[in-house]
Amino acid sequence: MSGGDDLSQTFERLKRAAEGLPGVVEGTSYGTPALKVGKKMLARVKDADTVAIPCPLDEKEMLLSAADNIYFETDHYKGWPTVLIRMAAVSDDELRHRVERCWLAQAPKALVNARQARSM
Repeated sequence: MSGGDDLSQTFERLKRAAEGLPGVVEGTSYGTPALKVGKKMLARVKDADTVAIPCPLDEKEMLLSAADNIYFETDHYKGWPTVLIRMAAVSDDELRHRVERCWLAQAPKALVNARQARSM
């Protein structure tokens, strides 16, 4: 992953991780590219090397303990249900898994139910 101000590479990778998830739209959050489902945040590019993704606090603590090379938080995010992801360290499969877990929690129930019905 390249540093600097070029967020496009990071956002393209994030979009690939969300491919096939119904209702995902591109937008912005705090001035950077973001993915949303309905009106809820799915993930946002924090900087060229970092993505912020909503995550329940108990799961966030587990991720920070189990894989601190991938997941981290800054003082700004302490106590908030958001975890930061080091894009250079996360595999495509793990990123996809994180985005999908967030989608399941954030998406309108009708979308979740429709997707689950199609996968049966």
